[in-house]
Amino acid sequence: MYMTTSNVPFRLTHPWQGTDPFLFAVFHQDAFPAGDADMGPGSARPEGWSMYHGRKIPGFPAHPHRGFETITLVTSGHVDHTDSVGAAARYGQGDAQWLTTGGGVTHSEMFPLINEDSPNPLELFQIWLNLPPESKTVPAEFTMQWGEDIPVHQAEGGSVRIIAGALGDATPLNPPVNSWAADPAHDVAVWLVEVKARQSLTLPAAKNDATRRTLYVFSGNAEVEGSTVTAGWGYQQIGQESTEITAGQETVRALVLQGVPIGAPVHQHGPFVANSHAELQQAFIDYQETRFGGWPWPTTEEVFPRDAGRFARFPDGSEQRP
Repeated sequence: MYMTTSNVPFRLTHPWQGTDPFLFAVFHQDAFPAGDADMGPGSARPEGWSMYHGRKIPGFPAHPHRGFETITLVTSGHVDHTDSVGAAARYGQGDAQWLTTGGGVTHSEMFPLINEDSPNPLELFQIWLNLPPESKTVPAEFTMQWGEDIPVHQAEGGSVRIIAGALGDATPLNPPVNSWAADPAHDVAVWLVEVKARQSLTLPAAKNDATRRTLYVFSGNAEVEGSTVTAGWGYQQIGQESTEITAGQETVRALVLQGVPIGAPVHQHGPFVANSHAELQQAFIDYQETRFGGWPWPTTEEVFPRDAGRFARFPDGSEQRP
């Protein structure tokens, strides 16, 4: 599951390979058409996108997770979220949702096609960040980072959107309290990097000599520390080294994930991540017995009205908007 090769380019698989403390990352890029009255594609079935597991609306109906965190960054399009602890949200257009699954949560992630008279492109990253053994069964925590609040580090050669991990004078928003990223000593960073055509951008050296940094290039062709890393390739380095990224004839976009490894055994089966086979078996038993709190929503593919706007509703009933 984890990458171990260092300081060399590697071809990206699906999902993108993870480097401890990250399990993996998934990149969705879909050219969804205009939506019908139900915010689905109706009879339109062009190439270049998928319904995933949705029936009328693309997305992922209710499914369980345990033992890790999901960080979902949506640069275009929207996601409608509902979960078993009562949280709900519509987010997108640069927003990020950070969900600690801990001891267990069931959630639905649907992609409503809000625009009726124009296409609904979706670009989404979902990153799985592992939890250490002592946090595997903490209470689930739902947090939102609105795009308007996410700091951006500006450099002469480009920019970096900062979901986690301070960069220059830009300080990230707080991660969930039980996250591996909550302790600065773990040097966790989630950065969305953009380097202008024929320009260079340098990421500073890691703060910890155990830190592992991985770049995932998904657009453009780059030179990374003298190695050619084209779209669909990644680059991993270990230790306290700066990282110079130089773009070719077009803008380079890359996701950067870094952190000090957790170093614990990983046993994963589908949506559950544990430290032993016995813990993994217990996760399935617990889900069968409790459904991680049940499902308080009318459907397993819940979406909100077209005009709902971006919002987050927390389990205590409080609501937040950008």
